[in-house]
Amino acid sequence: MKFEGIYTPAITPLSSDGQIDNQAFAEVLEHLVAAGVHGVVIGGSTGEYYSHTPAERFALASFARDVIGPRLPLIIGTGAVRTEDSVEYAKAAKAIGADAILVSSPPYALPTEEENAAHALAIDKAADLPIMLYNYPGRTNALMGRKFFQTVVSNSSNFVAIKESSGSTGQLHMLAREFPGIGLSCGWDDQALEFFAWGARSWVCAASNFLPAEHIALYEACVVNKDFDKGRRIMSAMMPLMDFLEGAGKFVQSIKYGCELAGLRSGGLRAPLQPLGEMEKEALKRVVSELKKEIATVIASDAP
Repeated sequence: MKFEGIYTPAITPLSSDGQIDNQAFAEVLEHLVAAGVHGVVIGGSTGEYYSHTPAERFALASFARDVIGPRLPLIIGTGAVRTEDSVEYAKAAKAIGADAILVSSPPYALPTEEENAAHALAIDKAADLPIMLYNYPGRTNALMGRKFFQTVVSNSSNFVAIKESSGSTGQLHMLAREFPGIGLSCGWDDQALEFFAWGARSWVCAASNFLPAEHIALYEACVVNKDFDKGRRIMSAMMPLMDFLEGAGKFVQSIKYGCELAGLRSGGLRAPLQPLGEMEKEALKRVVSELKKEIATVIASDAP
C-alpha cells in the first residue's frame, strides 16, 4: 500500500450521555468521503482512543469499515501501553478488513529502541498488514530512532510509511536520506511544506476533519503539481490555524469545535478534557473564516 494524499484521523462524536454516537460518526465519515480525502484513520489521538474501552475501540473500527466500505482506505490505530493489547487491536483490524494499521510507541513504558522495535514487530506479526508507524515522542516519551528503523525494516517489509510527529527537521532529514523505503507522512502540521519538499506524499492532519478542501489544496499544489510557490501561499494562510491548535493547549477540543463550525455533530469530550470557552470559540471561528477566504483567493488567482 502506498500512502498518498490527505489522511484524516476522524473525530469520535459523543451523545449527550457521553456514549459514542454512531449516527453522528457515520455523518463524519460520509462528510470525509464526499470531501475527497484519501484515507481515514480510526483509533488515533484525535479520535480520543485513549478514553475508549477495548470493546468501544473494536466496535468503532468495525462500524467505520461498514460505513466506508471500499470507498476509502481505512487505517486502524493499535496504540496501547501493553504490547499484548496492541496485538489484539491489530488482530481485530485484520478481521474487519482494514487496509493498514497505525503503530506507535507504547506510552509511559519508556522502551529502549530495541524494545520498541520488538513491540512493533510483534504487532506486525499479529496482523501482517501494511503499517504506518507513528513517531510522537511528545505523547509517548519514546523516540523511534535510527536503530529502531534499521531493526524493523530488516525484519519485515510491512513497514511502508511513517507519520513523523517529532517536530525535528533532523529526524525528517534522516528518514528521507537513510530510509527511503519508508514513505514520509507529515505528522507535524506547521512543517507540512517542509515534509512535501523532502518527498512526503501524504499528510495525516486532524484539521482536515473540518477543512478537507484546504488541506487537499496544499497537497495538490506541492505533491501533485510541484508548485511550491502556490504551496507557500496556502501554507501561509494556514499558519494562524496551526498556531491556534498548538498554542491553546486544547488540540482535540479545537478540532471538535471546528467540526461544529462545519456543520458536523461532534458532541462533547470525555474527561479529563473540557470544551473550549466562548472566547476561544470566537477566536477559532475568526481564524477559520479568514483561512478559508485567503485560500479561496489563492486558488482563484491561479484559475485559468
